[in-house]
Amino acid sequence: MLKADLHIHTEYSMDCNTPLEKIINRCLETGINCIAVSDHGTAEGAIKLKSMAPFTVIVAEEIDTPHGEIMGMFLQESIPSGLSVEQTLARIRAQGGLVCIPHPFDTFRQSALDGRIIETIIDQIDIIEVFNSRSPLLRSSTRADLFAEKYGIRKSAGSDAHTTSEIGNAYVEIPEFNGKGDFLQALEEGKIVGRRTNPMLHFASVWARLRNRNRR
Repeated sequence: MLKADLHIHTEYSMDCNTPLEKIINRCLETGINCIAVSDHGTAEGAIKLKSMAPFTVIVAEEIDTPHGEIMGMFLQESIPSGLSVEQTLARIRAQGGLVCIPHPFDTFRQSALDGRIIETIIDQIDIIEVFNSRSPLLRSSTRADLFAEKYGIRKSAGSDAHTTSEIGNAYVEIPEFNGKGDFLQALEEGKIVGRRTNPMLHFASVWARLRNRNRR
């Protein structure tokens, strides 16, 4: 079985300073042997980490749209932020990728995809993240889980780690898989394990964002 943390950020995200090597080391320490690297606005870190890691790495990206973020999974290259929801979905599909909705219904996040938009694209959603360690309220996870059950959408979970200590705070226990088709089947058999991240760690993201902005 794999322990898959399906939402991790690296130094390629504007609000994260975690080097790729440290992510690999932390995964090996914690027994996480499958990750989805989903940096903001770029797949470059994920592509590089996949070539380095001795375990399974899914190339993903959190893509910002005017209505919130959509995660593309099993991507080949970066998709630019700022496109419409429809254009973003089309770009993901053009690469043969999967559409995942990260941290849905999280009222504390401006980046969460508008719930009304989610309702209109149900038939294009492959995966819903039903547990995100950085989402502070249980009700958002509960709503996401009920939504996934209602529409028969596969469920995922991730730490949304922006620091090494967060890696593995949430993961899905799934069978080993080969490619995106097997991955979807594996999620149907998955068991979600997770705990919430200390809210104080959110300040690490704020600090990283300010630091990186000043560097630029």
